[in-house]
Amino acid sequence: MKKKSVIGLILASLSGLFFVAIFLRPPPIRFHKVTQRGVLEPLPATSIPRHKSEVTIDLIDGARVIQSNGIPNHKTGEFPNAGNPNRISPQTHKYRVPSKPEVADGITPMRGEFGVAVNGVPFDPGAGEFYAGARGWQYEPLSGAIALGIDVSHAHVQPTGKYHYHGLPTGLLDTVELSAERHSPLIGWAADGFPIYAVYGYSDPGDAQSQVKAMKSSYRLKNGNRPGGHAPGGVYDGTFVRDYEYVAESGDLDECNGRFTRTPEFPGGTYAYFMTEDWPVIPRHWRGTPSQDFQRGP
Repeated sequence: MKKKSVIGLILASLSGLFFVAIFLRPPPIRFHKVTQRGVLEPLPATSIPRHKSEVTIDLIDGARVIQSNGIPNHKTGEFPNAGNPNRISPQTHKYRVPSKPEVADGITPMRGEFGVAVNGVPFDPGAGEFYAGARGWQYEPLSGAIALGIDVSHAHVQPTGKYHYHGLPTGLLDTVELSAERHSPLIGWAADGFPIYAVYGYSDPGDAQSQVKAMKSSYRLKNGNRPGGHAPGGVYDGTFVRDYEYVAESGDLDECNGRFTRTPEFPGGTYAYFMTEDWPVIPRHWRGTPSQDFQRGP
């Protein structure tokens, strides 16, 4: 092999590593001392994206392939803003999920993005904000404890320009005409290939003629106070993800914020996730096997 060719291959490899290191790594972790939730004041949707939303969803070789530029198909808050210094910019998202997903033997805790909306914007409920003490005390971004510059669609922007949803995507839900009078339309796909719906489902999951109701999660705030010491103190009030616990059958949904049910898109029945008005809003566990395309970082 010629010397120039070798040098070219080396440079190409280094460029690829640089891309992985800079653009695919998760946002830097930040540490705080706040132990009380605040008041979330989402920014109004006053800004029209400067780029047009582009998304395609295709079935290829047994996989559902979702590709998008990550630009939302609705107005957003103003970015940059006081809580978020980043500007929305086009991305190159490509996700492959199984078109016929299967339930796994056990559940998988979320790592990275939970799934992707039908408009190509990722669902990413976690945040790189942690308590400066004991490990594992991650701040809940919707608690208002840390100012993250979140807009009314409960979204903001990563340093790479990636716009992503941390909670109910209000702008998207308006575009699909979500209504309390009927079952939610499909709003996205989870990393394991199962469908995602928002809030409203059938009261009897086996009967598509049953009354529609708002789905209630089976999570609740823990009683009492946090450990203190190196860990945060104060009452369990929702400031941290670990302030919540799962109580089986206390709501309509399982630990993954999902259930087996009939839906308009799956009249024969399927396992489906629901985004809820109560915590966790976006699910934090997968019932199936997640695609590696949703894992953040190399």
